[in-house]
Amino acid sequence: MNVKPLAYRMRPRTIDEIIGQSHLVGEGKIIYRMVKAKQLSSMILYGPPGIGKTSIASAIAGSTKLAFRMLNAVTNNKKDLEIVAAEAKMSGSVILLLDEVHRLDKGKQDFLLPHLENGSIVLIGATTSNPYHAINPAIRSRCQIFELKPLEPEEIMEALRRAISDKERGLGNYSIRITDDALLHFATASNGDVRSSLNALELAVISTEKDEEGIVQIDLGIAEECMQKKSFSHDKDGDGHYDVLSAFQKSIRGSDVNAALHYLGRLIEAGDLVSIGRRLVVIAYEDIGLASPQAGPRTLAAVEAAERIGFPEARIPLANAVIELCLSPKSNSAIMAIDEAIADIRKGISGEVPDHLKDAHYKGAKELGRGIEYLYPHNYENGWIKQQYLPDRIKNKMYYEPKKTGKFEQALAIVYERLMKS
Repeated sequence: MNVKPLAYRMRPRTIDEIIGQSHLVGEGKIIYRMVKAKQLSSMILYGPPGIGKTSIASAIAGSTKLAFRMLNAVTNNKKDLEIVAAEAKMSGSVILLLDEVHRLDKGKQDFLLPHLENGSIVLIGATTSNPYHAINPAIRSRCQIFELKPLEPEEIMEALRRAISDKERGLGNYSIRITDDALLHFATASNGDVRSSLNALELAVISTEKDEEGIVQIDLGIAEECMQKKSFSHDKDGDGHYDVLSAFQKSIRGSDVNAALHYLGRLIEAGDLVSIGRRLVVIAYEDIGLASPQAGPRTLAAVEAAERIGFPEARIPLANAVIELCLSPKSNSAIMAIDEAIADIRKGISGEVPDHLKDAHYKGAKELGRGIEYLYPHNYENGWIKQQYLPDRIKNKMYYEPKKTGKFEQALAIVYERLMKS
């Protein structure tokens, strides 16, 4: 008997059963509203593997009672699409989950387009690639595009607990006793991939012998074996995970290469590629900033290379990025400037846009009787002419204070100071 994996069995049947992605399926949010109004449009869901793309598609179908079909843009051919189209013609509408939608070739795309136009096929495309770069504009323009985010550990633990207690689809027919640190390890070691967590839990349960009382005891050691990852050193609330991420950033900010590599190693051992990549890009722009502007693009390139090749080789571009960031000059002038500007706005320190900057200047400010005409900088020597840009209330406000820790920002500082004195 072929039993489907736990992650497959526990897929949500309706939109109300979906765990996570509350920015899309939470009450009052866009997909929730579409489903409740039964006004579906084609969409593309993108994000890392195992975070709910298929689950959302099947839940939409379950909530709307529409027929649901799953195909793959690579392995299924045009004939398979024709079968779906024929079913849609008979039933009125079919939800088609098309995995790897970014790999859709021109022939399949041309076949699909008229069915998307008339609404007989509601396409839910799933992809791990950025659709703005990877998906043909003809398909993209006919779809809403939604980004899915990795699930938080608390959300994954909710899915695990649900699976443990569910007698119909889950593991509820077993007597399971799982330790808190084992449950947390299943939730954190998967890096937001709920499918991986659920399947590892199932492996732990079915491969562990029952004790004398008929109970399956799951501890941290078993969880580590089934996840094939060692437990990250953290306390029961998971704070240690964020402590290491914090120490990682502060070590780079403090230019301590050896400490930064140590914390990078700990994050690599935990398999946390998502957090490493996100933190490195943040560091490049927050802590290095204008002192070395090319550090940002180079760090992003290293992160993208790491994501493409995966562990264990991903450690190589990551180490390159960490060493460069540690030894780069540092400047936080950009984040300090924008945070101060935002703080003023939130405190109500703002004002009306000057008349000569308003869109109406295209009609000619003098014709409107405003008295001040917008001066087009490109018409003047050096491409600059002094005029007021800030609202009257804060016209003398200065947010940016350059640092001179790097040659690039030193040059910016010279220009900035000259303009301020003019």
